[in-house]
Amino acid sequence: MTKPTGKRQTAAGALRILRKLKAQGAAVEAEIPARAEVKKSPAAFDAEIRGGIARIEAWFAQNNWQPFEFQREVWASYQRGESGLIHSATGSGKTLAAWLGPIAASIDAGLLPSTAPPLTVLWITPMRALSADTAESLLRPIHEMQLPWTVGIRTGDTTTAERARQTKKMPSALITTPESLSLMLSQTHARELLSTVRCVVVDEWHELLGTKRGIQVELALARLRSWNGVLRVWGVSATLGNLDQASQVLLGAHHSKANLVEGVRDKKIIIDTLIPANVEKFPWAGHLGFAMIDEVVGEIEKSGTTLVFTNTRSQAELWYQALLQAKPDWAGEIALHHGSLDREVRDYVERGLKLGTLRAVVATSSLDLGVDFSPVERVLQIGSPKGVARLLQRAGRSGHAPGQASRITCVPSHAFEFIEAAAARRAAIAKKIESRRLIEKPLDVLVQHLVTIAAGEGFTDAEMLAEIRTSYAYRDLTDGEWYWILDFITKGGEALRAYPEYRKVECVAGVYRVTDPVIARRHRMSIGTIVSDAAMDVRYLNGSRLGHVEESFIARLSPGDAFTFAGRALELIRIKDMTAFVKPAKSIKKLIPRWAGGKMPLSSELARAVRELLQDFREGRADEPELAAVARLLRVQKAVSRIPDTHELLFEQIESREGHHIYCYPFAGRHVHMGLAALFGYRLGLTQAATFSFSVNDYGFELLSATPFVLNRALINRLLTTDDLLNSVLKSLNATELAKRHFREIARVAGLVFQGFPGANKTNKQVQATSGLIFDVFARWDAENPLLGQAQSEVLERELEFTRLRDALMTLQTERITIIRANRPTPFCFPLMVERFSEKLSSESLAERIARMQLAFNKSDKHDKQDKQNKQDKQNKP
Repeated sequence: MTKPTGKRQTAAGALRILRKLKAQGAAVEAEIPARAEVKKSPAAFDAEIRGGIARIEAWFAQNNWQPFEFQREVWASYQRGESGLIHSATGSGKTLAAWLGPIAASIDAGLLPSTAPPLTVLWITPMRALSADTAESLLRPIHEMQLPWTVGIRTGDTTTAERARQTKKMPSALITTPESLSLMLSQTHARELLSTVRCVVVDEWHELLGTKRGIQVELALARLRSWNGVLRVWGVSATLGNLDQASQVLLGAHHSKANLVEGVRDKKIIIDTLIPANVEKFPWAGHLGFAMIDEVVGEIEKSGTTLVFTNTRSQAELWYQALLQAKPDWAGEIALHHGSLDREVRDYVERGLKLGTLRAVVATSSLDLGVDFSPVERVLQIGSPKGVARLLQRAGRSGHAPGQASRITCVPSHAFEFIEAAAARRAAIAKKIESRRLIEKPLDVLVQHLVTIAAGEGFTDAEMLAEIRTSYAYRDLTDGEWYWILDFITKGGEALRAYPEYRKVECVAGVYRVTDPVIARRHRMSIGTIVSDAAMDVRYLNGSRLGHVEESFIARLSPGDAFTFAGRALELIRIKDMTAFVKPAKSIKKLIPRWAGGKMPLSSELARAVRELLQDFREGRADEPELAAVARLLRVQKAVSRIPDTHELLFEQIESREGHHIYCYPFAGRHVHMGLAALFGYRLGLTQAATFSFSVNDYGFELLSATPFVLNRALINRLLTTDDLLNSVLKSLNATELAKRHFREIARVAGLVFQGFPGANKTNKQVQATSGLIFDVFARWDAENPLLGQAQSEVLERELEFTRLRDALMTLQTERITIIRANRPTPFCFPLMVERFSEKLSSESLAERIARMQLAFNKSDKHDKQDKQNKQDKQNKP
């Protein structure tokens, strides 16, 4: 939406058009349902498109806007009955592109201003926190155009009374989540509720693609298409690499051609890095980034509203505290936002952002998506973004309007993150955005979906199989897999036939239904694919709720222990009924809340960009200011070891009092290095008896052993082989135990484990014990159970990225091998040493250890330089 030009209509002219269109539409309201499905000639389409879109253009003119061409393209495409994917920069008008197509169609259908249409648009959002903001965006144009459409919200936060009102009369457009949509499908009157839907918009499709929630959406869309052959589906996305594949997944396996509409791609995005004045003392390792606190305060002071993003909730809590300690007078002007905080707290912070009353907000991914905070001028990213897509997504939170530039500033927490920041900017400029890896036919999600439909109107065998195969994820579902699933939901499979609670579905007269109301109620309470650690409420003794924390975190605390949460120092008093009661702490120990998501892996695109940047530095072609900031560190690495090029695999061997260290630098990301470290340790152990400990980061891994190994090309070739790879990986990591723990998630999604009623949730330990017992039963009595195989494959892909691991090995086999035997730790291995120490030391003692190590390294470097100078002086003497 660009600024108006002289050729555009005046506001008075727009109003005349609006009055004329109202008069034209008043006579044909009764024809709406029929006309929506009638096949029209191209000439008839052209005439109708001019009517609806003209009214929308007039509304744009009233607001001194002008539509982008991609928005017009989407509206016209919708009018022709097409579906597709809208891919455009954040803040460029994607919502209006998707929303106003159905509005134009209703105008062309002759909608009476006094009549609200039935439920016509389903708007699926990945986060219920976005629903209120989305509703505001949808309501504005229909109110200002005086259209009778109504907009409603149905998520986990919707009250029972509001759900009852919606059941009696649905709004014209309903904003919902994947879980709430599935819950509607589990109702016996689901077809009556949803059969009038003509359009489904899937917002932030890039967040759902490649996840089980995304597959949940695929299955729901397949059901809606079976009820409505003219259903149009539009996805909305801002940061995706595999666009054609993303379109195909959204539209289904049988959709002939995906309609990809590329929107604004040249939106100005400024990506820079905050570089301290004294880089020499900057830490070489660590993850909190407090060395930059003064610089961050300075940036916030000279900017308008600023979003300060961190990668973890624990880091957000600590940065919020650090900012308050640095600037106590900012109390009330800065705020904290993450997913564990109470809904009211998050709503308060979001209102402050919209109104521009907050100076800064420290946040996690809870503010990554969709919400329009126009007052935000700056975005600071504490630590590495770990991915190009995440960097661009967060940048889009500033300048969130057409024509405005977005700016994000990276704030490195240690020296190597200067390199990552520069590499991320390079990749973003080159538009090298990560592709989303797809999940192929997860059977636990399909089991849940079938029980959901059986709890509703039921299904028949052949029709449901045909419907399921229209979804992209299950396009290749075999007859054998299908009949195994039917047997599993009706009889419990081979191992659970004797237990009535696992016979959830009955086939009566050819129709599969859930006939037991207790089973149906328990299933509806368990719908969803998000499985996490059980959450515990955090409350003051007076009952005031602060939010929730994972049970595994609270379980590590004893009464009297202090921790930070919701921006406060708290002391644990007692735990009762899944509630942690706390009081303000007088003093706080250096205890970091280790919530989920602590270590994100470097994406493949960013890892590749880092290697290219290091090679450019080696060859004197890198002119980025970030590289200049860490030039001394890289020169030291080059002097005592080597900086590998993009086709070189570097090994470093070092002897110390701890033992024999092998460092390897494939630059393939944390998850892949975890697999490589375990695999190398296992294979080295086959050559001679040895016990290894290992540490990993995004650049490489360390193997530490009391047994010395002499590395050579022949031995390394045996380490890198892909022969018998799957079996070697499974043995190296005790993958059976990993799969057993991961099976808890699959058992929960497939309905094998019930997590309890509200207020009486089972603990994480209880759920793990139950799922572990079922795992053992399957392993002994039903070894071919597909859910066991799924657990193993998901562990391999999720925890180790097995496909990427195998690809990495194949690439490494072609690379030049360099082995350096160093007499002291190198800058590259320094962070890996710190990773190993971090498992044993508190944050305070770890920081002290890092400082001592870095000081010793600097002293050693100075002595080396002095010795070199002394030798040179002796040689120069006559």
